[in-house]
Amino acid sequence: MENQRIVTRILKGHETSDGAGVKLRRYIGMRDFSQHDPFLLLDIFSSDDPNHYVAGFPNHPHRGFETVTYLIQGKMEHNDSRGNKGVLEHGGAQFMRAGSGIIHSEMPRQENGMLWGYQLWVNLPKAEKMSDPHYQDLQASDIPKLETADYTAKVLSGKLNGTVGNARGFYPIDYFDIEIKSGKSAAIPVAAEKAAMVVVVSGNGKILDQEIVPGDLVILGEGDNVVFTQSNALRVLVVAGNPIGEPVARYGPFVMNTHKEIEQTLLDYESGSFA
Repeated sequence: MENQRIVTRILKGHETSDGAGVKLRRYIGMRDFSQHDPFLLLDIFSSDDPNHYVAGFPNHPHRGFETVTYLIQGKMEHNDSRGNKGVLEHGGAQFMRAGSGIIHSEMPRQENGMLWGYQLWVNLPKAEKMSDPHYQDLQASDIPKLETADYTAKVLSGKLNGTVGNARGFYPIDYFDIEIKSGKSAAIPVAAEKAAMVVVVSGNGKILDQEIVPGDLVILGEGDNVVFTQSNALRVLVVAGNPIGEPVARYGPFVMNTHKEIEQTLLDYESGSFA
């Protein structure tokens, strides 16, 4: 098969904490891998110890990008300064455009059991950084599913073999949750112009001849498809988006194009304009 994407790098992530002390593993957004344009940050939180997550992510601001949160297990509640509120449950996804500025919280709505999810930050082009914030919850039942002889897929965003995700009004990315059936191989199309990566959720297998295991973040090279082989109940997230190719200035929860814009953002936040 032609134009297969090769593995260019496998990241194992770094243990850290965020929010009010939530333990997580960070793959993108660290000094050794600051971005994979248009993706600015990727965190995985996964623990059945309430002490690792119960304090959650209290009110904090954002500007200039979008967040995508996908829960494999657990329950979290979102509140923000624009009046949005929703409870994300097992298998659901949340898309939030911070745009010109928003203050939000993400708090666990459980005191025991497993909390397991992924948060992705997606950059916005300069022309959209100061756009109006908005928010969308997709519960598990809102996410379209695709069944083939070789794999099943949940299409959170983008389009996969005719199945279209329900995220609306956000930077156009592909976000697929794919389970390759044991003993099967599968070629997943990804447009050649997009930067692409794979998160290994569970099981194991190969991309071409490269073995991949749970917890890997796989950065892919150029091509128009990614081929998974030797699957042993392999479950992956395939994520792709068009690179923006603009300067990035970031300061904590703010991502703009210049340091001057960051300074203005800090002034705006301190003046209360995000409320």
